[in-house]
Amino acid sequence: MALETYRTKRDFKTTPEPRGKKIAAGKGDTYLIQKHDARRLHYDLRLEMDGVLKSWALTRGPSLVPGEKRLAVHVEDHPLEYGEFEGTIPKGEYGGGSVIVWDLGRWKPIGDAHEGYAKGHLEFELSGEKLRGRWHLVRMAGKPREKRDNWLLVKGEDDAARPAGSPDILEERPESVKTGRLVEQIAGEQPGWSSKIAKSAKEAEPASIAPDGSKLKGAKKAALPASLEPALATLVAKPPSGRRWVHEIKLDGYRLLARLEAGRVKLLTRGGLDWTGKFGNDMTAAFKALPVGAALIDGELVVENQHGASDFSLLQADLSESRTDRFIYYAFDLLHLDGYDLQDTPLVVRKQALEQLLSGDPGRLHYSEHLDQEGDLILRHACRLSLEGIVSKLRAGPYRSGRGKGWVKSRCSQRQEFVIGGYVPSSTSRQAIGSLVLGYYADGKLMHAGRVGTGYTAAVATDLYRRLKRLSSPTSPFAERLSAEAALQVRYVKPELVAEVEFRHWTADQNLSRAAFRGLREDKAVTEVVREAATGAAEPTPKASAKLTHPDRVYWPDAGITKEGLAQYYADAWRRMAPFIVARPLSLVRCPQGVTGQCFFQKHAWQGLSRSIQRLPDPKDRDDELLVINDVAGLIGLVQAGVLEVHPWGASLAALEQPDIVIMDLDPGESVGWPEVIAAAIEVRDRLAALGLTSFAKTSGGKGLHVVVPLKPKADWPAVKAFTKAMAEAMAADSPGKFVATVTKSKRRGRILVDYLRNSRGTTAVAPYSTRARPGAAVSMPLGWDELSPAIGPAYFTVANSPTRLANMGVDPWADFRRAAVPLPAAKSSRKRAG
Repeated sequence: MALETYRTKRDFKTTPEPRGKKIAAGKGDTYLIQKHDARRLHYDLRLEMDGVLKSWALTRGPSLVPGEKRLAVHVEDHPLEYGEFEGTIPKGEYGGGSVIVWDLGRWKPIGDAHEGYAKGHLEFELSGEKLRGRWHLVRMAGKPREKRDNWLLVKGEDDAARPAGSPDILEERPESVKTGRLVEQIAGEQPGWSSKIAKSAKEAEPASIAPDGSKLKGAKKAALPASLEPALATLVAKPPSGRRWVHEIKLDGYRLLARLEAGRVKLLTRGGLDWTGKFGNDMTAAFKALPVGAALIDGELVVENQHGASDFSLLQADLSESRTDRFIYYAFDLLHLDGYDLQDTPLVVRKQALEQLLSGDPGRLHYSEHLDQEGDLILRHACRLSLEGIVSKLRAGPYRSGRGKGWVKSRCSQRQEFVIGGYVPSSTSRQAIGSLVLGYYADGKLMHAGRVGTGYTAAVATDLYRRLKRLSSPTSPFAERLSAEAALQVRYVKPELVAEVEFRHWTADQNLSRAAFRGLREDKAVTEVVREAATGAAEPTPKASAKLTHPDRVYWPDAGITKEGLAQYYADAWRRMAPFIVARPLSLVRCPQGVTGQCFFQKHAWQGLSRSIQRLPDPKDRDDELLVINDVAGLIGLVQAGVLEVHPWGASLAALEQPDIVIMDLDPGESVGWPEVIAAAIEVRDRLAALGLTSFAKTSGGKGLHVVVPLKPKADWPAVKAFTKAMAEAMAADSPGKFVATVTKSKRRGRILVDYLRNSRGTTAVAPYSTRARPGAAVSMPLGWDELSPAIGPAYFTVANSPTRLANMGVDPWADFRRAAVPLPAAKSSRKRAG
């Protein structure tokens, strides 16, 4: 950022801030943090670079606990004179409030500062009065709706770090390092430069300015309504095209109208229920802080996962646990403003006013950005990221209550609400549900829609059992008698609860296929639940002949993935996964009781082994045996046995001593950022390309990336291992500060292990599309090289969200994997010579 941005945001006739001299020359190393009590208290980190102060707003201040992440919003560059400011800024001005210099000193980059800044991982040492030692600034993945440049400030492990539970440096040392005063002590001073500091500056916290409703096109003078039926989007098979439309990422939360009047806030559901008390005082306070007397705002309240995507299951969990610190409200429409009804105002005009109103809130209230590209392109991108879909709206359209054609939604997967008409108790846990029996209304009758048996965390399964037991009914609520199979072990209930369910398609007998529970919808009346139109024909998937016992056994309690849910995922993934696991010896990670139980590697047969899993003698050791599968039944047999990771050999049975796959496993050490792992993968790709080899990338489902190369099976195992070892050692020799080729943990801190040891006979790596035996049910997902970005981390794809990607992938990024195979090149140095 240049000082032009800083200057255009300020009127220097009214603000006491320095205009700033010409950008300074030289290589200064000033570091400081200013504590700023404006509309909300925050801290501002400033690092001198290229003659200006690079600046980040820390919403919660720094933490000395290693690994504890603190949000750092990157703001415009500030002049060097700004670093001496301590004083007050007039109320009503941009960033009005009190400022002290909380810490001051020097900073020293570790490595090239400009390269780190550009890549989004700035590592440095601080020598301040309060903060010292090693720190990391890491850029977060950008969201489609997010304009802010969000980073994370993280303390590194060193002598200056403190363990969790230690005194908070912010509370321990709240005073100015220049004057010893507290920020509260200067609040009463006259605005301007502090009398005890020679110069002044002003903070870069955005301040929202209320738009004038009377000047908006189509606005009408009117009283604020007590409530309003929200506009609803009509489901369509594909998004509309053309400049008449704008598109927003579909959010996965609770639709709420925020009603603001004379300092009072109400959050109303689509049915008019007042849910204000559910979301905590901080959410209410955020709305109260908006510079408006009366307003009606339409939006969605969500909880985001670690990758920044809204997650309805997390929202449900937080509500059940009375946790309120993660709630975010995405506002996407403004319907009333200070005595003016805006429903006839064009959409983009309403959104511009809304963006202006929310421009100063960096916390709970977010403006929902819209995108102007073609809808099918945006939908395709959303689906590849396993998001729910998009909502398309007429750019100049008015706001109309109810379901109409001015708003339409396009989904990446089938998803809708269903009425719960019964349940089947868990076969593995007491007082928990194993599956739900679902239905929908048609002509006033409840029609049966099948069961859903996965998607419940252990806590949700127990809570649903408690709720449904109270609704027990001696008779079926469904209009038609269920078949003997459909009614097996079902306990009927009064149809009073609504579940949101994601599924693949409808079967020929009108039941749900591959369904997963996503949460209860307490904001929707039971009688409103009808069958929505299908979004397209589903891709056929294979049926497994292997039978599951105890299909409701929960393998991942935190993610709610059952044995049945894992089998459903593998049925979806089978077509793409099969070439990498069929007719190859397998090493397996078994967790018969799920990831919270005992897990162990298994290479040999066990008691009760499915007949669909072959046992073959090892040609090099007839007393040893190899486990092999040849079809989807074999894979489902592994699921039945609690196999949560599948690790194939890099060679097929047809040429067991000549590998046809090379795997370079990039395993980041502590404090290595994801952008650095991506850069490492690209370097491996380029080195391999220089040797005539084509490579493919996939997430590990753990911490790193795998670079995988197809080979024609010509070279033997020792030759392949020697080739990969030479490459790993060359990378470590060329960039010793970035890479290491030895597994020793003490040498990996701050560097990436280039692990070549997956390329020996009998050693394995996790298969493409395989799950990982870790919390979260992550999947090792093949990616296109153009998909490598901060938006997709190593554990981004899971059993829950991967089917959406698989169903909408279009072109498989690994479609040419086998066609790209060539023999291993002759041994030669793989050291990088070119820039």
